[in-house]
Amino acid sequence: MSLDTVVEDIRDDARARAENIREEGQARADEIVAEAEADAEELLEERERAVERQIAQEREQALSSAKLQAKQQRLEARRDVLEDVYEQVEAELVALDGAERETLTRELLDAASTEFEDENEVFVYGRADDETLLTKILADYDGYEFAGDRDCLGGVVVEGRNSRVRVNNTFDSVLDSVWEDNLKDVSARLFEQ
Repeated sequence: MSLDTVVEDIRDDARARAENIREEGQARADEIVAEAEADAEELLEERERAVERQIAQEREQALSSAKLQAKQQRLEARRDVLEDVYEQVEAELVALDGAERETLTRELLDAASTEFEDENEVFVYGRADDETLLTKILADYDGYEFAGDRDCLGGVVVEGRNSRVRVNNTFDSVLDSVWEDNLKDVSARLFEQ
């Protein structure tokens, strides 16, 4: 064997080992790239799921917020309508006149007078515009006198000289009581669903 042959064998052997190392390196590089691509794909899918969850959560929050806002607006509108109805009833009570106003005022005074059966002097207060009507009605009651004005829609406030009792039988107090007792029914009739 000649030196050239030995050198050529060594070179062939080195080339084969270099090719083998290169192939192993390429296989390892391909493996690393495949692992990195799989990891990147998994990370991408995880991030997409997280974004979808966040979008769904934000959508649900926005929907919930919109529903709450709509409910509040509906309640405000109902409250406004109820206030309008209440104010309309007040206006109609103020506008009552003649026999109807007298009848209602007498009934309220009669109901209050049961508290003052033992009193010699009873003071009656009422709406300034009703002074003439009250004076006329009080002529039928012994010991009762008109004592002054009250800011009210009508009716009477009655108190005895010696008692600490005061009876508020104004249209306002009756309306407030009736309104409170029937608000649910009024609301149901106005806002039937």
